[in-house]
Amino acid sequence: MIKRTHHCGELSDKNDGQTVSLTGWIQTRRDHGGLVFIDLWDKHGITQVVLNPQIDDNAHQAAQSLRNNFVIGITGHVRLRPDGMINNQLATGKIEVYVEALEILNESKTPPFSVWDENDVQEGTRLLYRYLDLRDEKMQRNLNLRYQITRTVRNVLHEKGFTEIETPMLTRSTPEGARDYLVPSRVNPQKFYALPQSPQLFKQILMVSGMDRYFQIVKCFRDEDLRQDRQPEFTQIDMELSFIDEETLFPLVEEMIATIYKETRDITVGTPFPIIKYQDAIDRYGSDKPDLRFDLEIVDLGDVLEGCGFKVFAETLKSGGQVRALCAKKSTSVLSRKVLDDLTEIAKTYGAKGMAWIKVNEDGLQSPIIKFFEQPMLDAMIKKMGAEVGDTILFSADQPKVVADALGHLRLALGKQLGLIDEKAIKLAWVTEFPLLEYDPEEKRYIAMHHPFTSPLPEDVDKFETDPGGIRARAYDLVLNGNEIGGGSIRIHDQKMQAKMFQLLGIGEKEANGKFGFLLEALQYGAPPHGGIAFGLDRIAMILAGADSIRDVIAFPKTQKATCQMTQAPSDIDPRQMKELKLKFDLS
Repeated sequence: MIKRTHHCGELSDKNDGQTVSLTGWIQTRRDHGGLVFIDLWDKHGITQVVLNPQIDDNAHQAAQSLRNNFVIGITGHVRLRPDGMINNQLATGKIEVYVEALEILNESKTPPFSVWDENDVQEGTRLLYRYLDLRDEKMQRNLNLRYQITRTVRNVLHEKGFTEIETPMLTRSTPEGARDYLVPSRVNPQKFYALPQSPQLFKQILMVSGMDRYFQIVKCFRDEDLRQDRQPEFTQIDMELSFIDEETLFPLVEEMIATIYKETRDITVGTPFPIIKYQDAIDRYGSDKPDLRFDLEIVDLGDVLEGCGFKVFAETLKSGGQVRALCAKKSTSVLSRKVLDDLTEIAKTYGAKGMAWIKVNEDGLQSPIIKFFEQPMLDAMIKKMGAEVGDTILFSADQPKVVADALGHLRLALGKQLGLIDEKAIKLAWVTEFPLLEYDPEEKRYIAMHHPFTSPLPEDVDKFETDPGGIRARAYDLVLNGNEIGGGSIRIHDQKMQAKMFQLLGIGEKEANGKFGFLLEALQYGAPPHGGIAFGLDRIAMILAGADSIRDVIAFPKTQKATCQMTQAPSDIDPRQMKELKLKFDLS
């Protein structure tokens, strides 16, 4: 077999006259009568090779049998391309290789789609023939970018004194907000392992063990309904540190993110990142993951509109609700009645009963609702909104959560509709001081907003008895252009505080010991103050690659139905396996 001396993207005019050997796939074959030109591809690039079938019969037969996607090896000598034939689109575009020996290493069927041409192939077909799809330049680039990210993370964290430690894939089921993937045990009949939703408990125990700084690039699993940016198995950049607080952790993480951008995109990201408290983010942007690439902010009009003549606003404020609004600058000509109707439907999708609006025109205000307001109140409202001629004000009136959801999504829609978003901008921010708990009306109890191992702010500890819903957490998310890319917290390291937290969540001592006994026991043996954070590698890679879906940065992803098109997983299993596992299907 011909053994390559160079990759297909490596040769240049400096190799002129050299004898080289290349291996790869035929991307295109062009028969020009006396000569056959082949674009030979491997993951490093393309080299044009030239066959002269007139040299001998064997070369002639080989040249005639070659087809696209055949795997071949060639040996030949490098020549400069003639003037006028240089291809500046290729790194190897100044040279070509004249073939002296050729070997067909493997043939290929005609593929179901053209691998290297621009084409609109359905994603289902791409996933079914993923091994072909991965030859695409974009997919090659995306997977290489993903590798560059993980390599950079390992280098940075190594320099910061971290140790990479693997935690178990087969563990016990511990509820963390989503359903576990369960694995039956053959050796322990009727018992099950769970695939980890995160290494949370193990990394906390590693802090008890004195490992000080741990990290892991780890697979995690959640059996939940999928969306475009979710997979049943996903990859976390996971870390935990002892004897730290937010002031220690944030700069370290910022340096890691900035280095990722510099190493993968050659972009300098400024640090430190701004810090926004959770409630400020909700009040100003309607979201705990605000897109800061544009300035449109929500304004509270409750003080201006109290006692107004518009019944919807007046009754909402009287019942303890909110009236808030957005001022879309220079938008009256863009926001036609149809567009406003479409925006209203967006607001309704997020719980609003409707959406009111006022346009500020040259000849005065335009809106179905202005007749309900006295002029002084209209003037005060326009002033507070900072509205000028050409602007449109969009209102939401409801309970706080509905108002935030509706205006938050309207803000994003307006950002796209009005071209406010700078697509090249990189806006990172920390969101902090999340509520520790949220009330679940169905279960009639509090649940942890992040997870039950998150520490409360010290100044809020006295609210455990009097105002559980008002306790703020030492939790933090890192947000990039409106996407949460990572989240973590300072953990509870005191066993008594952890037991108190479980009690507040309605988890009794027996249940707590049954599910988390090993952690509670470990916390009694000198657990240091500690905290950590985990990043979604898939999401970070998607954003850096400019991809529309995390499936485009994962080698072998699942569909939205959690299936693998290529391998047809999940699949039936042999009845003998069911018998070995002592399992039976209940089809009732």
